[in-house]
Amino acid sequence: MNPLMAEYIGTAILITLGNGVVANVLLNKTKGNGSGWIVITFGWAMAVYVGVFIATPYSGAHLNPAVTIGLALAGKFAWRQVAGYIIAQVLGAMTGAFLVWIVYLPHYRETEDPDIKLATFSTGPAIRNPIQNLIPEAAGTFILVFAVLYMSDPSILVQHEEGKIGLGAIGALPVALLVFAIGLSLGGPTGYAINPARDLGPRILHFLLPIGKKRDSDWKYSWVPLLGPILGAMLAAFFYLLLK
Repeated sequence: MNPLMAEYIGTAILITLGNGVVANVLLNKTKGNGSGWIVITFGWAMAVYVGVFIATPYSGAHLNPAVTIGLALAGKFAWRQVAGYIIAQVLGAMTGAFLVWIVYLPHYRETEDPDIKLATFSTGPAIRNPIQNLIPEAAGTFILVFAVLYMSDPSILVQHEEGKIGLGAIGALPVALLVFAIGLSLGGPTGYAINPARDLGPRILHFLLPIGKKRDSDWKYSWVPLLGPILGAMLAAFFYLLLK
């Protein structure tokens, strides 16, 4: 598997499991309906865990344009690869959102509230104030990228008599716990996109897919989960280089 395919598959799995848990909690007549914020944040953490340990040996498992940009700014990733990674991530996010739509299609038909349907695709603020909403997105992504810059390589290999054994699955756990903590602590104001691909790809699918009665895709807000994470990643790279 080449790096771009790994980013595509890893991000698709991330969004399938992440948006999937949101759909399970929010849509009508699911087994998980109404199970709450803890279930959503834990589900997203496990989505990160699975996506990261699958993609890590092949691409480093960025799965997030903000992470890719932050690593490039910090000199840990080649700028010539940035565009390809971001395109793969957005396409993967679109694929993941499509899979969630297929799985939960009967439940979309049973759900009347168009805001809830949109929430299973993309993020939105609890209190709408776009400039203020940038802050939690930037802060959450700052913590994510700053921590990632200091983490050791999760794809360390050890020698065994039968060959090399990858420890990528173990190395993915700190990233999952980090995202869990960000969701619990900073996710309340905006739903913690902290990943431009995670929001943009599914928002495009919300616009394109038939899900019964639906609202607009809230493009007026969409710049917040795009710009906020990028600003957070830039700050993380700056402070990482400053403190290095």
